[in-house]
Amino acid sequence: MNDRDLMENMLLLEKGVCDLMMHGAIEASTPDVHQTFSGSLNSSLHMQSQIYNQMQTRGWYTPDSAEQQKRNSVKMKFSQNAN
Repeated sequence: MNDRDLMENMLLLEKGVCDLMMHGAIEASTPDVHQTFSGSLNSSLHMQSQIYNQMQTRGWYTPDSAEQQKRNSVKMKFSQNAN
């Protein structure tokens, strides 16, 4: 297993952790439990972002950019729904 494979696995695992922490915060039965899950979620989101940034820096994660026409279409759709 090379470095890229390891970082891809780390990113997937961290995304899974974020999902679990989010659901824990949503389903929390007390404010203390909610705050614990929320804090853990924020930490996990930060870690996910760091892993993503490292992969992007190394050229291992290059998301496609959306075409301007598609961005304008989505922007128009949501601005109409807001009114």
